[in-house]
Amino acid sequence: MTTSQNGEAGPSVLVRLAIDVGPLLVFFLVNAFAPVPALLRIFYATGAFMIAMLAAMLVSQIRYRQISPMLWFSGIMVLVLGSITLWLHNETFIKIKPTIYYASISAILLFGLYTGRNLLKTVLGTAYPGLSERGWKLLSRNWALFFIGMAVVNELVWRNSSTDFWVGFKLWGALPATFLFALANIPMLMRHGLQSEAPVEEAAFPPTE
Repeated sequence: MTTSQNGEAGPSVLVRLAIDVGPLLVFFLVNAFAPVPALLRIFYATGAFMIAMLAAMLVSQIRYRQISPMLWFSGIMVLVLGSITLWLHNETFIKIKPTIYYASISAILLFGLYTGRNLLKTVLGTAYPGLSERGWKLLSRNWALFFIGMAVVNELVWRNSSTDFWVGFKLWGALPATFLFALANIPMLMRHGLQSEAPVEEAAFPPTE
């Protein structure tokens, strides 16, 4: 169990994982198993994604009295681009959501580094106790570069493959890559002051789209 900035108990690592990744898993499951024609599954999955994202935000607010900045940002994007997807019946908009998310987060992190304000530290500071300023700068740089790469890859995949392949890439490519990248940063974090007694699984918990 973690503690929020207002001193109240925050969600545990597993609960945070359910809140952040749960809506995405709902999207995958509905797209795979919805009893509708294959061409319509992406739209049903998008609608389910929007509902699940709203539910995650409500649970976070009601149970823990807080919604993380990452969840706010991702939730707004899902609701806006998902609504456009359903309204225009055009799956392109939900496909470009990861690109916009990755590019935006990367731009925010790089802007923070350029202006001397480590915005990642502002959002995730309690998850990395003892991490030095140098460590925060390296972590922010690493995530910024990773997200630039992910934005490019998402564009290449959705523009050059089928919808089913793109969904599979998100599940079996993008999501594991994000967690593996987070884990790969742990040795660097430990060298730059991350407390060895800190819960590694919490410190490694990555932002997701």
